Amino acid sequence: MLTSFAILVAGFVALVWSADRFVFGAAALARNLGVPALIIGLTVVAMGSSAPEMMVSASAALADKTDTAVGNAIGSNITNILLVLGITALLRPLSVSSITLKREMPLVLVVSVIAWYMFTDNYFSQTEGWLLLVGFVAFIAFLIVISRNQKETQDDPFVSEACDEIPSDVSTKSAAFWLIVGLILLPVSSHFIVDSAVDIAQYFGLSDLVIGLTIIAVGTSLPELAACVAGVLKKEDDLALGNIVGSNLFNILAVLSIAGILNPSTIDASAANRDALVMIAATIVLIAMSLNFRGSRRINRVEGGMLLVAFFAYQGYIFSQIA
Repeated sequence: MLTSFAILVAGFVALVWSADRFVFGAAALARNLGVPALIIGLTVVAMGSSAPEMMVSASAALADKTDTAVGNAIGSNITNILLVLGITALLRPLSVSSITLKREMPLVLVVSVIAWYMFTDNYFSQTEGWLLLVGFVAFIAFLIVISRNQKETQDDPFVSEACDEIPSDVSTKSAAFWLIVGLILLPVSSHFIVDSAVDIAQYFGLSDLVIGLTIIAVGTSLPELAACVAGVLKKEDDLALGNIVGSNLFNILAVLSIAGILNPSTIDASAANRDALVMIAATIVLIAMSLNFRGSRRINRVEGGMLLVAFFAYQGYIFSQIA
């Protein structure tokens, strides 16, 4: 069992590092190929924090562990809002002024409700997976369209902060090298994470869904936590929150779609009856805390503390059900 824990930790370290290298290489290569900075910032950079979830979801689905893949996507969204945002707001209250984020937050709620509805029959079909993937492609196209509206995006703090994250002065050869390194290590580390997580789940009597909701969800949310902490320390509040909003959208539309497409199957009823509902509730709380359509809004330390308490209460409830 200690070996499985060691492999799990090593897998997460490799996963986070390889995801960072993948995004670094992809963003630098896209810049060198002439892709506009706005498009790179709103797509490649924003997608980067969800790369671990995508790889783990694919590995789990291929291992016939669709519940783990579903739990990873739902659990990551819950963890991003309750744990990551909670810790970030405790470090420093977050000001929310980005028009882009105010537009995307309700979209996170819409796709979360759609995912819940898909789970209500306790079966995640390939058709549903493809529908989510189509939604993901449509969302990327939407980002590209609005990125071309210079009047709307030029003064948006989230857009400017995302563009600042794009690496510059990186040779095409170096960018391609890191892209390939990321592409190789991401699936390899994901494979070891899923295998070790399954061993741990069997040892403690945890279901595939629960292991995805807890250990794997927290582990794959480490890039979001690191990005958010770095964002608030640099006083880039909108970028910190944007990492959470973008990741949650990608988790539903891209991560879940992978599971349905690769391995459509019956899923644990708790995914719809409990966990997706918690995800929806957390998203509603995020919107309520973040949006003030008359101007800027702050997520304060008290609200951050409330989010953290909710996270530990949810985790406690899950494990109490097992006991």
